[in-house]
Amino acid sequence: MSDRKVALITGGTRGIGLGIAKSLAAAGYDLALNGMRPVEDIKEVIKELEKLGAKVAYVEGNLGVKEDREKMIFQTLAHFQRLNLLVNNAGVAPRVRKDVLEIDEDDYDYMLDINLKGTFFLSQLVANQMLKEKASEPAFEGSIITISSISAEVASINRGEYCMAKAGLGMMTKLLATRLGEAGIPVYEVRPGVIETDMISKVKGKYEELIANGLTVEKRLGQPEDIGRIVASLATGCIPYATGQVIMADGGLTLRRL
Repeated sequence: MSDRKVALITGGTRGIGLGIAKSLAAAGYDLALNGMRPVEDIKEVIKELEKLGAKVAYVEGNLGVKEDREKMIFQTLAHFQRLNLLVNNAGVAPRVRKDVLEIDEDDYDYMLDINLKGTFFLSQLVANQMLKEKASEPAFEGSIITISSISAEVASINRGEYCMAKAGLGMMTKLLATRLGEAGIPVYEVRPGVIETDMISKVKGKYEELIANGLTVEKRLGQPEDIGRIVASLATGCIPYATGQVIMADGGLTLRRL
């Protein structure tokens, strides 16, 4: 069995998740990548990560489905015999942006089932597995890092269900950090701002104009690699004694300014 640590990254085959995967591969991690696409569609992604020295397994599954979450953990452990890091990155955008007074229950349930409920129960599975590992091997090192959003605290009334889900992940981080602290398993949250991914491709020009006019302190869109470097720093212990904390990765968007 390899001595390399193993990270499970949900939504790890594109966008922010792929940026994280690249940084973790370069930091010495092997990778279990979760996604919804068939494995044939991500062969080039796997090859790219393997060139960075990582062994890569693909664990296909829907985060919102209990059986798929259990399968993700089973397949990761079957392939690598260990799991040191969970990166909760997968999530969905609102199917239709609606005013907060017009959100219907189907849209609410769709969002919360994946972005909050699915993420929590996957984290619960991993946390229990890590506690078992720690009990049997005191030198075991594990951590959980959740990628949420500035929407956890910045209100957008045309996607209220998304904001509520992300805010819930903030409390999840605090709860898990408190529960796992005695075992020495840190838990963190990273809140990206406007990151250049497929998700913003249709409104990229709008955000570039807003940034040019002062939306952020740093005058650029964020990149997936920015988030990847932050996650790798947390995972490798470069930011110690900080469990439960939130890293705002938004170029200064949420800074209070006069």
